[in-house]
Amino acid sequence: MSSRQRQPPPAFHVMAKPRGAICNLDCQYCFYLSKEELFLGSQFRMPDEVLEAYIRQYIAAQRVPEVTFTWQGGEPTLMGLDFYRKAVAFQRQYCPPGVTIHNALQTNATTLDEAWAQFFKEHDFLIGVSLDGPRHLHDAYRVDKGGKPTFERVMAGIALLKKHRVEFNILACVNALTAEHPIEIYRFLRDEVEAQYLQFIPIVEPQAGDALVSARSVNGRQYGQFLIAIFDEWLRRDVGRVFVQLFDVALGVWHGMPAGLCIFSETCGLALALEHNGALYACDHFVEPRYHLGNIQEQNLLELVASPQQQQFGLDKRQTLPRYCRECQVRFICNGGCPKDRLLRTPHGEPGLNYLCEGYKAFFTHIDEPMRLMSALLRMQRSPAEVMRLRSGAAGAVAPASTHPREAEKRTRRGRRGRRGQAIHE
Repeated sequence: MSSRQRQPPPAFHVMAKPRGAICNLDCQYCFYLSKEELFLGSQFRMPDEVLEAYIRQYIAAQRVPEVTFTWQGGEPTLMGLDFYRKAVAFQRQYCPPGVTIHNALQTNATTLDEAWAQFFKEHDFLIGVSLDGPRHLHDAYRVDKGGKPTFERVMAGIALLKKHRVEFNILACVNALTAEHPIEIYRFLRDEVEAQYLQFIPIVEPQAGDALVSARSVNGRQYGQFLIAIFDEWLRRDVGRVFVQLFDVALGVWHGMPAGLCIFSETCGLALALEHNGALYACDHFVEPRYHLGNIQEQNLLELVASPQQQQFGLDKRQTLPRYCRECQVRFICNGGCPKDRLLRTPHGEPGLNYLCEGYKAFFTHIDEPMRLMSALLRMQRSPAEVMRLRSGAAGAVAPASTHPREAEKRTRRGRRGRRGQAIHE
């Protein structure tokens, strides 16, 4: 590895888990609950000294004007409000002039009350809420420790966020059940929840035995059809009004920008996970002993991020890509997807094909023409929202769109704060 590659990155992202894997829910597809076994005997509460060290080191390591802290779990609100009051105080203490601090927190929303909502509003937290769709779909797998449904409690939490005008986005997991209801889910989130920013995260659960993945897992065909159905609905009426993370990322890539989402980047390694005890891991999906980089109480965060071990972890995403993927027409946007999902063999028998390959290829092929059109509109300093009129045939001399291109870009960036700031996964 060259000395250039070993240079610390100008910016990176850490998903902090102050309560570790502890959660008040027992979602059946959650991969992180089992991580509790890595820390037997722990109290699963981030001590003040770890919190302070993390905030100080994280701010100092970022060479960018905006720094986003992301709090996840488990369920991060189980730390209590005083923990986050201390976090905000430490952020103010260590924030240098000219730097803006943001906070993003991913929650199941069942623990929220007036005090939480007031705090989030006062300190401009961006809140990600896990909600899989209408009641009958959400409650299928998102249950509490007693096996009881959680939909009503989640919706009550969202109502509090709305009441206090807290910015929030929705993270919906796509499993084998919900994948069959794309339009119902999208319209529910858009019309009833009134969410502007949406993420659709595929559930792929590897397992031992004859079946490669669990029965809950979405397959490639399902996921591709799910995304295509929502994209077509969005393209007809919601461009510039509703921001779907994957669509935003795709438009950026079609417009010549780097992928704004780690799973579609050529390499990775810049989205790490910090456990409650200060242990740093290569990625949220690789919190395992072999991917443990060290502890920020013993070694500086930036040194761990720039370590040869982590550098190689990031490069492996590209270096292990099979030839079938390297020659694929949608590689420029897909780049093999997340390494955690590379479970299949290619038609030529080479390992490393993404389990969702069929869906990604279908989806990215499907959106090529409208993405080219929206990119062309941006180059002409026009709003991508004009694509709705152009494709409907209603435009000769197209009237100005309601969303100016600069405003659209600003709103898209703000919407991405949820994904870029949280790298949220279930």
